[in-house]
Amino acid sequence: MDLAKITEIRAREPGRIAEAWATRSRRPLLGTDGRLLIVAADHPARGALGVRQDGTAMASRSALLEHLATALSRPGVDGVLGTADILDDLLLMGALDNKVVIGSMNRGGLQGAAFELDDRFTGYTPEAIAAQGLEGGKTLTRVCLEDPGTVATLTATADAVTALAERGLMAMVEPFLSVRENGRVRNLLDPDSTIKSIHIASGLGASSAYTWLKLPVVDELDRVMDATTMPTLLLGGDPQGDPDDTYASWGRALELPAVRGLVVGRALLYPPDSDVAAAVDVAAELVHGVGSQGAGPGGAAR
Repeated sequence: MDLAKITEIRAREPGRIAEAWATRSRRPLLGTDGRLLIVAADHPARGALGVRQDGTAMASRSALLEHLATALSRPGVDGVLGTADILDDLLLMGALDNKVVIGSMNRGGLQGAAFELDDRFTGYTPEAIAAQGLEGGKTLTRVCLEDPGTVATLTATADAVTALAERGLMAMVEPFLSVRENGRVRNLLDPDSTIKSIHIASGLGASSAYTWLKLPVVDELDRVMDATTMPTLLLGGDPQGDPDDTYASWGRALELPAVRGLVVGRALLYPPDSDVAAAVDVAAELVHGVGSQGAGPGGAAR
C-alpha cells in the first residue's frame, strides 16, 4: 500500500484504523526460545531524524515505512516499537499481523529542547495500549540529578509501569543517567552509571512483574547485568563504526542469561550499505539462530 492510499483512508475512512486494530491477528509475547528481536521506529516523534552523519536520514516517511515493512517481513523479526502514527501506517499496510507491537509512551523530551529532560508522556497511554491490543508500552527514562524535570519523568514512568502491570502488559523501561553539557543532553554509558540507572528504573511502579529493561551495550556488561533480574533487551543504538564490530558486540552480549534479545532501529533500518534485509538477517541469526532460513513465532525454527 502506497502513502497516497494510506492518506486516502485517513481522510475518508479513519474508522478503519480502529477496526484494523480490533481484528489484528496476535501472537504470544515470547515464542519457544524466549527471545525477542524488535525493530524500533519511535525516534522521529522526538525530533531525532539523524542516522550517523546524516541529520535528516529518517525524514522521508515513505522510505521509513518501506524499510520497516522489509524488516518486519524477515524471518526471526518478532515485532516493532513505535508511536501511533507509524504503527497505524504499518497496520493499514498489513505489516503487524502476528507481530509483537510495543507503543512508545513519552516523546515530549524533544531532542535539543530546553525541556528535553522533562520528558512528558505525549504518546500511547496504558489504556490505549490495552484497548488496541498492543503487547506493551515503552518509556524513555533519563535521570539527570541536576535537572528538576527528571522527577516528573520518574513519576509518570512509575504510573505507567503500574498501569501496564495491572493490565498484564509489558512495561519496557529504557533508563539512562544523563547530563546536560553545552546545552545538549548526553547519556552516561559507563558501567557504573548504567548500573545505577538500572536500580532506579527497577524500583519504579507498584509492581515489577511485567517490567522489562532496554539497556545499551556497554563495557563490563556481565557486571552490569548482575544488577538486575529483569528480562532485558539490548539497545542497538546508532553505531558509528564497522557494522561487523557492532554485530560482534551484540553476539557477545546475547550470551548473558538476563539478555533476552535486541531492540534495534537505525542500525538495521539504515545500514551503511542500504541492504536492510541483510542487516536484519544478521540480527535474527544472533538473536534466534535463524536468518533467511525461516522462523516461527518468537523466532523458533520451523
